[in-house]
Amino acid sequence: MSALKLRLHWQILIALVLAIAIGLLIERDTGLFGVTLYAIFAFLGELFLNALKMLIVPLIFSSIIVGVAGIGGSGNLGRLGGKTIGYYAMTSLLAIVVGLLVVNLLQPGVVEGSAEEVFGLTASKSELEAQFADKGASDVVEVFLRMIPTNIVAAAAAGQMLGLIFFSLLYGFFMTRLSGTYAETQFNFWNGVFEIMMKITELVMRFAPVGVFALVAKTVTDTGVEAFGPLALFFFTVVIALGIHFLVTLPLLLLLLGRVRPSHHYRAMSAALLTAFSTASSSATLPVTMECVEKNAGVSNRTSSFVLPLGATVNMDGTALYECVAVMFIAQAYGVELTLATQFLIVTLALMTSIGVAGIPAASLVAISIILSAVGLPLEGIGLILAVDRLLDMTRTAVNVFSDSCGAVIIAKSEGELGILENAPRQSTA
Repeated sequence: MSALKLRLHWQILIALVLAIAIGLLIERDTGLFGVTLYAIFAFLGELFLNALKMLIVPLIFSSIIVGVAGIGGSGNLGRLGGKTIGYYAMTSLLAIVVGLLVVNLLQPGVVEGSAEEVFGLTASKSELEAQFADKGASDVVEVFLRMIPTNIVAAAAAGQMLGLIFFSLLYGFFMTRLSGTYAETQFNFWNGVFEIMMKITELVMRFAPVGVFALVAKTVTDTGVEAFGPLALFFFTVVIALGIHFLVTLPLLLLLLGRVRPSHHYRAMSAALLTAFSTASSSATLPVTMECVEKNAGVSNRTSSFVLPLGATVNMDGTALYECVAVMFIAQAYGVELTLATQFLIVTLALMTSIGVAGIPAASLVAISIILSAVGLPLEGIGLILAVDRLLDMTRTAVNVFSDSCGAVIIAKSEGELGILENAPRQSTA
């Protein structure tokens, strides 16, 4: 009977297709026994997201501590940390450049008539300015201030992952400075916590097809196909740019730097990619990403427990690309010609703000408002992209997660790990 059981990634894919079909067929007020289907989807989707988010803090804390303690001395930690940050900076920059080239080539915002006439703005300038009035270029500095929280428990409760990661790195590093029974007890405890979190992740993932179905059906019921309308070219510009990064740039890095077959890695990460697409949250997908990278790709826990939690917070290739394209689109819609210097500023700010963007749905809208303010564009321009932001959020999150996983593979190979993606990976049947 178990041999006939569909593998997890096929279950999620079927759920995804069914959700899109049903979301297009029903309306928000379509009911069953007095309860709307939309409300049922919202409940089940929220339940699944809550279960994933429940794992984030203990998983990041335990995985980084165990990872750093496993790396050992400061020389090893510095080498691995340097490789990780270097890879993340490189891929984010490559993604932004791809986005800039595609949006300049297709020019989705260049239309006849005003932005209001063509794109049908519904949000007023005053409303959007009030919403983002406290956001500015100074928020970039806040990214670095959040690295050292005044209260680690409050930071974890507020979802400030940068502070949690920084504290975990310190804790793990100084754990290696203990001796005797203290060091052994600490390591065994945190390693036990990590193993427990992975077991809970396996349990949550058994319900992934149901959660994916509910989340996607709710989103499609909300947006339908009408939202594409005048924003179709912008939507496809982002998708094309993300596709180039996902299907060309990252596979080339796997091939040239990692010396592995990209097709095997796509298969290994299928469950994580589908989960990222449906949840639109890199942080919520982290437990699944770690499971796929370790069990399917063959990366050691020593590497993945350090690289992936860090990547889920600071490596946002898809988000950085989207920020760049969105700002350029808004500028084109207003008929503003941006100089090369201004475009370079956009690239720099997109790279910096993507580091501090929370791994949750729609967080990039705040980063876009920072960039708009910095280059002098009206904040109401955000209203142009709100209709399709959620669908694009799902797509760019999958790219974020895939880039993290590629980094884990490439860095593991550079560390001399063997058996990574050498054969077609076995998929979990959970």
